[in-house]
Order: sequence, then structure tokens, then C-alpha cells
Amino acid sequence: MGPYILRRLLLVIPTLLGILLVNFTLTQFVPGGPVEQAIARAQGGGDVFGGFAGGNNDAGADELNTASDSTYVGARGLPPEFIAELEREFGFDKPPIQRFLNMIWNYARFDFGDSYFRSISVVDLIIEKLPVSITLGLWSTLIAYLVSIPLGIRKAVKDGTPFDTWTSGAIIAAYAIPGFLFAILLLVLFAGGSYFQIFPLRGLTSDNFDDLSALGKVADYFWHITLPVLAGTIGAFATLTLLTKNSFLDEIKKLYVMTARAKGLSERRVLYGHVFRNAMLIVIAGFPAVFIGVFFGGSLIIETIFSLDGLGRLGFEAAVARDYPIVFGTLYIFGLMGLLVGIISDLMYVLVDPRIDFERREG
Repeated sequence: MGPYILRRLLLVIPTLLGILLVNFTLTQFVPGGPVEQAIARAQGGGDVFGGFAGGNNDAGADELNTASDSTYVGARGLPPEFIAELEREFGFDKPPIQRFLNMIWNYARFDFGDSYFRSISVVDLIIEKLPVSITLGLWSTLIAYLVSIPLGIRKAVKDGTPFDTWTSGAIIAAYAIPGFLFAILLLVLFAGGSYFQIFPLRGLTSDNFDDLSALGKVADYFWHITLPVLAGTIGAFATLTLLTKNSFLDEIKKLYVMTARAKGLSERRVLYGHVFRNAMLIVIAGFPAVFIGVFFGGSLIIETIFSLDGLGRLGFEAAVARDYPIVFGTLYIFGLMGLLVGIISDLMYVLVDPRIDFERREG
């Protein structure tokens, strides 16, 4: 198992390189880069994309036409020395290949540089925002597994009964509800929208969090994360429940289950002593997808709706502002965590069923 894990860890390097290379290449062709953003702000335009959208109607169109000979949209009226200084400040005075190689060398040492527009290092920003995203990802995934696995097993045992029918209807309805819509519904119902003021509207902790006792801090923390975690769990919960049920149904119909029953083993012993180990393999295989989906895919929407300042929101705002150090820094962290979670998933395979030997399979 050791050599297999080592090979998987070594594969992380070219995978991350490929992710960064593709995204770095794409950014070279995206309009409205950091220099253009800085120029737009210097001219009081606020955002360079206002010009692309025709935000200032005829005046904006005239400016675009008369500045067509300039390297950057909106550069008209600014001295070339100022633009050249901006290029040096952002590092765009170097060829793209050199910039990419410098970025890779720095990222190998976890040096992501400083934000273009926030005057703070990217590492400090990630450390500051990471607890919010980890909170949403871990708790949502944990709750989804704790609820979905027992429910899926119960549905498999009671397949075709009224219990299976009405729970399937509820699960399908939950799966059909978009996460953001469910989050808004929770706010309206339980956060002072139109009905009850039970949970806080925004934030991860209260303003007086530092003054609370240890038990009070724990209670305040769970009070704040209840609605965001519920909103993030809804999609994963439905998928995992049906996956668990179908996996157990497939195993229950196999010959070794009939043999175990014929030997006189109790139904509980058959289910949890034999079926569980085999049926859980496919559920564990889906763990990385569930965790990454909740941690990355749903984090932006949930963080925005509940005013949580996490990595998803940070990455989105950085992409809009073309703050490339933050964009690539968060992309690097996301990619690295996703790859490591995949390796952890393989280790969980072996933990659930020691008969699995990845070395023999590769051989």
C-alpha cells in the first residue's frame, strides 16, 4: 500500500501543473486584466467592464473608439510611463512563460504573493477565510453521511413498502429543490424574514463571541451554522440516500447473502456483518465527490446568501476583479485538497474492506 500511496502523491504534482497551466493560459486571453482594472479605477470608472457593457452610452463608445490604438481599454489620457509602471507593478512586463515559471516556483514553496488590490498576502487571506469553508464542507458532508447511510439501509430492507415509497418521494422533492432556493426559504422562515426569528441572519459568530464562555462559544457557533449547513446538505443528502439503498439492494440479492441466511445467521448479522462491508464501497467511493461538491460547488452561493466570508466568495470576487494571485492561490488550494481527498478515499476503501489490494490491481 505504501508504494501505491507514494505514486498517487507523485501524480499530484503533474495534475496541479496541468490545472494551473490551463487556467493561466486562459487568463491571457480574458479581457479586463489587472492593469485595465487599475486604469479604470484611476480614471474613476470603477470597473473596466462598464466600458464593455456600454455603461456610459455614447461617451463610452467614443472613448473605446478613440482609444483603439492603446494597449488597454480606457488608457486614453494616461501617460505611457504610468501604464508601464502598472505593468511592472503587476509583473506584466515579463513574458508569459517567465511569469508562469516564477509562479510555479513560488507555489511549490506555498508562496502565493500578495493580492493586487487588497494589500495583504494571499496566504493570510486564505487562512482567514478557510475556517468558514471548512465549516460548511465538513459539517454538511458529515450530516449527509450520518443521515443518508442509515436511511438508505432502512429503505433497502423495507424496499417496496409504504415507508420506502414516501421517503423516496420526500428525497426526490429535496433533490429537486436548488440549494440557493432552499437557503432563501430557510432565511424567510427562520431568520426573521416573514415568520420566525430563531437563527441569525448572517455571520459565523456573534459580535460578543470573545466575551462568551467556552460552552457559550460552542452554542453560538452551532447557532450560526445551522441554516447554512442545512442548505448545503440538501443535495448531497438525497444522492447519498439513494446510492446507499441501491448498493445494499444489489448486495442483498447475491448468493453469499442467501448462503449466510441458510446457515442460520440473524438478519442483523447478515446485513451488518457481510452486506455492509461490500455495499459501503461504492458509497465511500463517492465521498470525494460529495465533499468537493459541498466544499467548492455550493460554498459560493451559501456564503453569499448567509453573508459568510469564505473561500468561495473570496475566489469569485477575485475573479471579477482580476486579482490573479488570489484566483490562482485559491485554485491551487482547491485542487490540492481535492487530490488529497481522493487518496484518503482509497485509504478508506482498505479500511472498510482489507481484502482490497491496490498494488495487486495495478500489477
